Amino acid sequence: MSEAFQIRGGKKLHGEITPQGAKNEALQILCAVLLTDEEVRIKNIPDIHDVNRLIEILGDFGVKITKNAHGDYTFKADQVNFDYIKSKEFKKDGAKLRGSIMILGPMLARFGEAYMPTPGGDKIGRRRLDTHFQGFVELGAEFNYDETEYFYTLKAKELRGKFILLEEASVTGTANIIMAAVLAKGKTRIYNAACEPYLQQLCRMLNRMGAKIEGIGSNLLTIEGVSHLHGTEHTMLPDMVEIGSWIGLAAMTRSEMTIKNVHWNQLGIIPNVFRKLGIQLEQSGDDIYIPEQEHYKIQKFIDGSILTVSDAPWPGFTPDLLSIVLVVATQAKGTVLIHQKMFESRLFFVDKLIDMGAQIILCDPHRATVVGLNHEFPLRGTNMTSPDIRAGNALLIAALSAEGKSIIHNIEQIDRGYENIDGRLKAIGADIERIQL
Repeated sequence: MSEAFQIRGGKKLHGEITPQGAKNEALQILCAVLLTDEEVRIKNIPDIHDVNRLIEILGDFGVKITKNAHGDYTFKADQVNFDYIKSKEFKKDGAKLRGSIMILGPMLARFGEAYMPTPGGDKIGRRRLDTHFQGFVELGAEFNYDETEYFYTLKAKELRGKFILLEEASVTGTANIIMAAVLAKGKTRIYNAACEPYLQQLCRMLNRMGAKIEGIGSNLLTIEGVSHLHGTEHTMLPDMVEIGSWIGLAAMTRSEMTIKNVHWNQLGIIPNVFRKLGIQLEQSGDDIYIPEQEHYKIQKFIDGSILTVSDAPWPGFTPDLLSIVLVVATQAKGTVLIHQKMFESRLFFVDKLIDMGAQIILCDPHRATVVGLNHEFPLRGTNMTSPDIRAGNALLIAALSAEGKSIIHNIEQIDRGYENIDGRLKAIGADIERIQL
């Protein structure tokens, strides 16, 4: 029996919505609890499948887990169970979750060995793991991959700091190498490091635990290795992808909305990208206020050419929000080119939007031209399937703006990334039901 969302669209929404804790930060921060035998308390953890799965895996490792309140846990990794890490169960459990790759750095740093099945996650094109393993090898680890078992093994008698130039500014790769380097002997310098706010959060947390990391927020990190780390407390940022999604939802449904506690100074260029689509939004303390607006007009470049919105490593525009921008553009006035540079399968959901009446030309796997309908021709409700977490949320927004009824299948993909999304949308007036099929 599977679950689906049944949505009756075309309704104006109204009220306040609070973003959940950041999914991509949670996956890094939770792995870092393995770096110390002392207690680490983490708050604002999102209650979503991918994060809960990682917490379960940590429990199976022998990490002591105490739930203090909703989204508030204490972890103590003083008796890690290596038998489980080498077991068939872990091969199965770890393979289901892409975020589990980030347990490698902490295990290697603290215990001198690490094991990992080939991780799963979204079907959004190839996501290479070479950056992670090249970094570990540079620090002195021996790497082995068993092709029959799809199992990675890393061993190191001693990790030694050195200068590492990353091939790509991989967020998870940078996080993994940082977590290995904080307990290595000597100085590590990581150049072309990712510098996302979530990675900055990880570095600050590690520094509170006794690590010595300099250059936080830049693409050159300097890490002086220490012999051990202590416990700490950490509160996670709100999820910037959710914040961008709710901006898009307000525009598509022509609704007045307030998004609460957004940590505005950590949003980078996200608000301005939505402003380029013609969406009015205002900073109100640490909230975003979006007034009701009947129409929004896409800006052109200064020379009059058509606007292009493309993704790039931070501080560029996050690829996780391109699907939202694409949906929002379907009801704007004007034309925009969406260029998804970083993943090759993330635009394959546009056929569902075309079925709903959107005017989109899919140029190739990376580019789509959207001709906005200016709210003159609403999208039509339809039956559709969510291909990945982010496209699933984009289709949900399309359905909430569309005339008539829509059914979205495969919603476990949406649940992987968004906490109680149907409950929170109902609270601001959405007609959405979770149904059994």
